[in-house]
Amino acid sequence: MVGKLVGQRVVGIKQTLKALKNNQGKVLYIAKDADTNITDPILKLAKVNSLQIIFIDTMKELGNLCDIDVASATALLLED
Repeated sequence: MVGKLVGQRVVGIKQTLKALKNNQGKVLYIAKDADTNITDPILKLAKVNSLQIIFIDTMKELGNLCDIDVASATALLLED
């Protein structure tokens, strides 16, 4: 089980993709139940950038880990 995400982060598909394109990521979190058509480009970009990738069971659980009240498909911890 992963604890709350601590540190600077972005949450959601658009913000995650933007941060990855700017090489700002450190660890990518992806919900297993998210639509793969949406998450696959993010996953590929994270692999190209050699980021650590952690899969979370549900979008609701990922939202909770990010301390938000809505579900989220992705979250990205940013470089310090």
